[in-house]
Amino acid sequence: MGNFAANEGLSIFVILVWLGINAFLFVHFYMAFLVDRFYYTRVILGHALSWARAPAACLNFNCMLILLPVCRNLLSFLRGSIQCCSRTAARQLDRNITFHKLVAYMIAFHTAVHIIAHLFNFERFMDAQLEANSSSLPHVLSLIGNKDNESFLNPIRSNETNPTIVMFTTVAGLTGVVITLALILIITSSMEVIRRSYFEVFWFTHHLFIVFFIGLEVCTQNLTIHVVMHPSKTLELQMKKKGFKMEVGQYIFMQCPSISQLEWHPFTLTSAPEEDHFSVHIRIVGDWTQALYSACGGDKTGVQDAWELPKMAVDGPFGTASEDVFRYEVVMLVGAGIGVTPFASILKSVWYKHVQQNTNVFTKKIYFYWLCPETQAFEWFADLLQSLERQMTEKHMRDFLSYNIYLTRWKDAEAAHLRVQYEAENDPITGLKQKTLYGKPNWDNEFNTIATSHPGCKVGVFLCGPQALGKSLEKQCHSQSQGGTEFIFNKENF
Repeated sequence: MGNFAANEGLSIFVILVWLGINAFLFVHFYMAFLVDRFYYTRVILGHALSWARAPAACLNFNCMLILLPVCRNLLSFLRGSIQCCSRTAARQLDRNITFHKLVAYMIAFHTAVHIIAHLFNFERFMDAQLEANSSSLPHVLSLIGNKDNESFLNPIRSNETNPTIVMFTTVAGLTGVVITLALILIITSSMEVIRRSYFEVFWFTHHLFIVFFIGLEVCTQNLTIHVVMHPSKTLELQMKKKGFKMEVGQYIFMQCPSISQLEWHPFTLTSAPEEDHFSVHIRIVGDWTQALYSACGGDKTGVQDAWELPKMAVDGPFGTASEDVFRYEVVMLVGAGIGVTPFASILKSVWYKHVQQNTNVFTKKIYFYWLCPETQAFEWFADLLQSLERQMTEKHMRDFLSYNIYLTRWKDAEAAHLRVQYEAENDPITGLKQKTLYGKPNWDNEFNTIATSHPGCKVGVFLCGPQALGKSLEKQCHSQSQGGTEFIFNKENF
């Protein structure tokens, strides 16, 4: 027994750890899709959703692991590194092919479970779309996405769909078939009789691992895009990507290969971390943005189908100064023009935190300033402010957010119209209760008022705007940091 433990103990330990990781991943991801977030998807698919996702996580782990035992240079390096420390550990490296086979068996097992679960999912998607009872919840959920600018829950959009066509026209379906065929050929050609009698067959079919991994990478690329057209040629891209995590005020680099293989452009994220997607708002001001606008169907009158949208590559997210906004008890947010975008994320996140009654929110007061040279610039952001204003009123939190919107330039015709509408309950430009101000802020008065209202506080001043405005605010922060109130200046830089 002692000799067995000495010779085989480490091997058994490694295998048990490997099996334990597989079991943990399976259970973790199975349970992850039983939460409320996926309730409506489970209404259609049932527990087959979890049965498909859990083995997929195990497949990713084992597909990463299977190449390591056959990396000869890596094995040589490890053998030379650990031989002086432990002969038992070095001896385990000689069993690399055995472990390689065990991982392959695990991949085959999880592949079978994954495929069977997705076949059930596919059938249930079809059944929900073909449901005779139009009032059943699965059928009603399948109808979501038929309206303009509406995301769908059921990827099968028609009750006249041919299942075979769907399988070979979706990215996940086509790549799934390809990598399954590659895996079948690799496994069958690895049988002892084939390997000994027809080694060339074994050798060449094993090189299908290149096709397998390319297909696996494409299959798991799930960057989905939803496009919303706002007034004044502002494009909103709402995207979902597996594993994407963000914080308020962060930005990403985006590339559209169909427009340019070399150009990467930075855009501030306008979504909140609490939302199930991430989004950017893009003002159409140059050749690249105009090409993206056209590719997304901005020049068309009808609705563009999802598969006609351009493919996008995303790098990030990357941090900025705005990530520190919740470290201050009092915050000043100053945005100029399209520079308001990072504050959309902050304002949304503030709302979510208070709705969820997050007790860790340190911020007690936000002063929001937005300077715009033209009325059209207000249009896309006004909806968010109106929603926040209404929700804050319902929660009796109107004093939490003070916003001041400035129109820095205007035409005579606009001024005449605004004078007529000034007595209206809501502002004629933004639709908010708070009236739009004209000209530029008197920063001396604004800083003095805040310093008087919050003595002894550290006030975070966050700017996304031109350099001249930044110098002015930084000067104010230095001069007004007296009497116990300290203003700390932060500026966005790409």
